[in-house]
Amino acid sequence: MAYPQPVPLPPGAGCLVVTVNRGPYIVPAPSTTKLKIDGQQVAIAGPGTWYIPLPAGPHDVRYTDIFGIPMITTHGVTVQPGAACQLRFDFGVWRNRAYDGQGTDVTKFGLWSNYLIMLITIGVIGLVCCGGAGLLTALDS
Repeated sequence: MAYPQPVPLPPGAGCLVVTVNRGPYIVPAPSTTKLKIDGQQVAIAGPGTWYIPLPAGPHDVRYTDIFGIPMITTHGVTVQPGAACQLRFDFGVWRNRAYDGQGTDVTKFGLWSNYLIMLITIGVIGLVCCGGAGLLTALDS
């Protein structure tokens, strides 16, 4: 469970402080993606900073799209007992990244942005359509 403010921690637990930006998208990225910690979905209401109590130790933290395809996966996320571990997810224009509290890139995999994928798709479709039309015109003459 994610909370919008710090919460008391049980003994032997730490806190993962997750900050998520809106992204450059028309619909905010956090509302169309799922945060998963160790394979379990964690409900986050939207962009902002969220406090998630977790057992101390290493954790697999990732964001997936609505179909379960990873958008951002991390490495090196270890929660210490009684301490806060910061993690910032940055949904960008060109690429999606994750950073720790010191600003170090901890992205194991960062999918290209939806805008970049759309731009490439439109370019390929345009090339195929225009190239195909040009080829048919050349063959007719």
